[in-house]
Order: sequence, then C-alpha cells, then structure tokens
Amino acid sequence: QVQLVESGGGLVQAGDSLRLSCAASGRTFSGYAMGWFRQAPGKEREFVAGISWSSSSTYYADSVKGRFTISRDNAKNTVYLQMNSLKPEDTAVYYCAVDRRRWRSGSAYSSLEYEYWGQGTQVTVSS
Repeated sequence: QVQLVESGGGLVQAGDSLRLSCAASGRTFSGYAMGWFRQAPGKEREFVAGISWSSSSTYYADSVKGRFTISRDNAKNTVYLQMNSLKPEDTAVYYCAVDRRRWRSGSAYSSLEYEYWGQGTQVTVSS
C-alpha cells in the first residue's frame, strides 16, 4: 500500500521558517517527479513546487520563488520543502504528491498529473 506522510507544519509568525517533510512508503519513487501543492480555505489546490526525478531541476510557483526550496532524498524516499520568509498568504494545508508518469522530463504542474497524495499538513502564518 502506497503511503505519503507529511510532517513539519505548524503555527508560525510572518518571517519565520518551516521545513516540511514527506516520507513515502509502499514502493520506491525513484524515477518519479514529486511535488508540493497547497490549498487554502475556499480556494483551489495550487502547485507550489516540483522536483524532477533526478533532482536536477526544480520548479516553483511565482508566489514562492526565492523563498521556498524543494529537495529530495531518494535513498530515504523523502521530499522536503524548506519555507523561509513565510507570509500570512502562505497559510494553507500543504500536500506532497507523486507524479503518475515515470521518467518525466521536468515537472508536472497540474494536480491531475499526480497519482499519490499525502493527507496534508497545516501551515498557519500569523501577521
């Protein structure tokens, strides 16, 4: 059974940092791009960051570029999201996901391109 478990969320103040982790189990995700999405109340789920299967390329939404960094450790089947200079508008539930296509060149930006999802971790940034 494939399982993705996010951790690291919490309540912080504007300007603080958080590091989210997503541990995958049930099968290897070597060869698959992975991504982070977020969903704020009343809004659609949106792409935050993606990393290619080889870790050679990373992709970010404009709203987080320069503040967030995605990385992965294939040996641990884990993907991370380092979030710095957090803003109140970053408040959302954050989800990690695994691409449904193996050996994709680059990253997928649509949630429809991702097959497995974690349960989400809440990030709340107070002003």
